Amino acid sequence: MHMTRWVLLFVAALLAASIIGCVAMGLKKADYNPKIDPAEFSSTVDNPYYPLVPGTVLKYREVSEGRTLDNIITVTHDTKMVMGVKCVVVHDVVMEDGKIKEDTYDWLAQHKDGTVWYFGEDTKEYKAGGRVSTEGSWEGGIKGAQPGILMPANPKPGPPYRQEYGKGVAEDMGQIVATDETVTVPAGTFNGCVKTKDWSLLESGHEFKWYAKGGGVVK
Repeated sequence: MHMTRWVLLFVAALLAASIIGCVAMGLKKADYNPKIDPAEFSSTVDNPYYPLVPGTVLKYREVSEGRTLDNIITVTHDTKMVMGVKCVVVHDVVMEDGKIKEDTYDWLAQHKDGTVWYFGEDTKEYKAGGRVSTEGSWEGGIKGAQPGILMPANPKPGPPYRQEYGKGVAEDMGQIVATDETVTVPAGTFNGCVKTKDWSLLESGHEFKWYAKGGGVVK
């Protein structure tokens, strides 16, 4: 009887510690409800590590698990209202062997303090047999979805932050892990880069990204 009670108390203590840890990281749904004042946001995104100039086209190549993917990102001149915020529309296309694998429209805006926020996406993933999946789509303010941060105003190593929130659909996390990094890629050598660790709460694994001042993602 005493042993059973001790075990129950121990389990309860572990559960409480787990909950406290989740709250500290901002992972509990009930605690993640960012205050969005449309008057404090703009569709002009000029954060030096995440600039979005309409008309800009960025091309990336990814080699992973024996596959080569081409990623073309276009900052459009279009805007979309999400949660009362005027967001710039970014068109993101992923291709493999000349065929479209993913076709996404992202909606981003910048807070007056310089932080870049992600307000949602309309995405289509093309699968074998001509099937098209839109399950990754989400929009801030709809069905409990909430916007998240893609790049802080003054990036420096610190705690994780949500990049997006749509329960069971979009639960990506980000964390600044280093600054003043130097990376060399086919486009050249970039100094003073911000390094982030990105992962999803819905799947295992993580990836690192490097952002150069004035250019955005370079690796």
